[in-house]
Amino acid sequence: MSAELQATIDDLRAQLQSVTTVKQWAAAKPSKRATRKPSGAKHLVIPDTQVKVGVPIDHLEAAGNYAAEKRPDVITIIGDWWDFPSLSSYDRGKLSFEGRRYRLDVEAGKAGMERFLKPIRKARNYRPRIVFTLGNHEERVLRAVQEDSRLEGLLGLHDLKLAEFGLESYEFLRPVVIDGVSYCHFFPRAASGKVMQSKSGAPNALAQLRREGRSCVAGHTQGFDIACLPFSGRLQWGVICGSFYQHQEAYLTAQGNDHWHGVIMLHEVRDGCFSPMVVSIDYLLKRYA
Repeated sequence: MSAELQATIDDLRAQLQSVTTVKQWAAAKPSKRATRKPSGAKHLVIPDTQVKVGVPIDHLEAAGNYAAEKRPDVITIIGDWWDFPSLSSYDRGKLSFEGRRYRLDVEAGKAGMERFLKPIRKARNYRPRIVFTLGNHEERVLRAVQEDSRLEGLLGLHDLKLAEFGLESYEFLRPVVIDGVSYCHFFPRAASGKVMQSKSGAPNALAQLRREGRSCVAGHTQGFDIACLPFSGRLQWGVICGSFYQHQEAYLTAQGNDHWHGVIMLHEVRDGCFSPMVVSIDYLLKRYA
């Protein structure tokens, strides 16, 4: 047998063996994949709820049911849970201001908090870290006392019972960093890097991310905006999510009320990196109410 013929035979044998190997692989039953725990923590972000007397709050209980089922390690309430229309300086003296009462505002927000926390408390073997970053609407309580010293001792943030609810609270505009993510009601840093005012945050999520230079989550501005950029070899995120309520705000007009409402779940949170998931208020009401 010539060397050329032997080489051809060997090549055919090799091809036949390859085909046989592929068929055996295709016919084999898939092995069970080992379940791996995701790396990093899981954070649930609750945007502004602006609870006040007369607005629906069943979505808060739905969010509590969702949290009890998904069991995030951290729940961050980003601020403006209470609306406090009785302390609004914009409406003072107007007809719409009539009938507003501070105590009713306080109790409305507390009732909403009870609805939200009840399913979480009932969940077996589940005790998440719950963080509350005070918003400008809660700050109205402190401003009222500053403007009228006679109110000192009569009203204050202690009325909100945040500690009694088991919440870890942070003062207005003081960020709290958890797993590398900075949380605050809003970030007022200007493009220059300086903080020159305290009434508004960054114009959008990308600007917020660039100015802070790290993953940062804020509320305050209605709707949802998100951006990501690499910093020092790590993907960092900027998020602005400021609306988790069913009612409409009269001052925004019909066009202004047409924005996103919901919560945000951050998966695999580690060193500021995470995988964001948007959960709409409609889905929560349909699935968890």
